[in-house]
Amino acid sequence: MTQHDISRLVDEVTADVIAWRRHLHRHPELSFEETNTSQYVYDTLASFGGLEISRPTKTSVVARLFGNKPGKTLAIRADMDALPITEETSFEFASENPGVMHACGHDGHTAMLLGTAKVLVRLKEHIEGEVRFLFQHAEELFPGGAKQMVEAGVMDGVNLVIGIHLRSNDEPGRIGVKAGPVNAAPDTFRATIIGSGGHAAYPHTTVDSVAIAAQAITNLQHVVSRNTDPLDPLVLSVTQIFGGTADNVIPGSCEFRGTVRSYNPALRQSTPELMERVIRGVTEAHGASYEFEYVHGYAPVINDERVTQLVRELLTDVFSEEVVVDGTPTMGGEDFSAFQTEAPGTFFTVGAGYGPADTWYPHHHPKFAIDEAALPVGVKSFVHLAFKLLI
Repeated sequence: MTQHDISRLVDEVTADVIAWRRHLHRHPELSFEETNTSQYVYDTLASFGGLEISRPTKTSVVARLFGNKPGKTLAIRADMDALPITEETSFEFASENPGVMHACGHDGHTAMLLGTAKVLVRLKEHIEGEVRFLFQHAEELFPGGAKQMVEAGVMDGVNLVIGIHLRSNDEPGRIGVKAGPVNAAPDTFRATIIGSGGHAAYPHTTVDSVAIAAQAITNLQHVVSRNTDPLDPLVLSVTQIFGGTADNVIPGSCEFRGTVRSYNPALRQSTPELMERVIRGVTEAHGASYEFEYVHGYAPVINDERVTQLVRELLTDVFSEEVVVDGTPTMGGEDFSAFQTEAPGTFFTVGAGYGPADTWYPHHHPKFAIDEAALPVGVKSFVHLAFKLLI
């Protein structure tokens, strides 16, 4: 099987891949609600023939392709869920589901893996071992679909696992590959400052929960700037504040929530204690009390050194050193890490910036878009890796 043969087959399925992506984009579904999406994926896979298809969870799909010769098992993953965002693009295939949008490229991921499956089914006689296609639900919402799929046994017998994330802030078709940490652990927290409410005209008769919460939020930034090694990445962001019911009422309590991102397990473990120390000190200084809850999210994505190096070498041979570059780690979270706990693997990126660089909207933005020219690059990468990694 030559590179030319694979390129020809990828070219033949590209129109389908784009059509699948646009259908999925038009009909997005939220995490754990991917009923129609998963059925669409199931039916599309069934139309290829030659696959053993199952539903390990309510809204996920797994397809298994067995080659004509025994060998290793490679798992390839794509996520399918969308986000609670109202789309603000003018595409003719824009979301038809109010308040729901594919604003992170998961529609493209799913379409690329469908295209990969269609090509590999046609090449079944050349495959040694098994290729397992994992169409995952609920990447965007903790505890995440990957963990549920692992618990359902989808990684049993898998030797290697790979996945791609499209990047809207990178040149279309550029492939980023990096060993080691590439996605941070996305933890969350909730704090409630409990004071004593009253009339806003008489603040001296109250313990102002809003003012105290504001000080706590400001002082929490010292956890990063003054309590953490600057060479050890840590992000602490307060993203929500709740408090008060009227202009002339000081509320008895004020709640704030946010996220913490890190790679280092020791730092991840110590951060909640540092945060609570700050909150406790501020509230005690002002005669208030507090409640604090910290939830550990997905584990960080740590790419296996050996697999990643092999992937980089293989993709460089297929594309070029100009196309395959060092990947850039991100503090964004990804539950692909759940699959990596079961088998060594790597998670790499394909650039998909849409239009001029100054119009590349970030992920999770209502105007997020991808250049569909990136899709066949992903399919071609997966198909080549399926052959090379199974040897």
